[in-house]
Amino acid sequence: MSCLSKEHRLNSSRDFKQLYQSGKKWHTPSFVAFFRSSEKLEIGFVTSKKVGNAVYRAKARRRLRAIVLENEEKIITGKYIFVAKDELLKKSYVQLQKDFNFAFKRLNLYK
Repeated sequence: MSCLSKEHRLNSSRDFKQLYQSGKKWHTPSFVAFFRSSEKLEIGFVTSKKVGNAVYRAKARRRLRAIVLENEEKIITGKYIFVAKDELLKKSYVQLQKDFNFAFKRLNLYK
């Protein structure tokens, strides 16, 4: 089952608030990753208006989702939030993959 299905979505504002306040985080040039351990894998994607108009924000979320989907078997279960930065749209997919790998190695989130 895909990590992007409905049962793996992070929806409640309470969960977002808890993750922002007490979760591990790592900044990369293209996104910020927040993590908190849990038995279930739940993922949320956030883009602010600083990234651009609705088209650019949707594109940024799609690119983040693609990277997470590619690496879903490698990451440990927990709650994740990925906050896109405006640099994300300027980078190639390979560069984004390097940022993702670096962040997850630093946070020790690979199995």
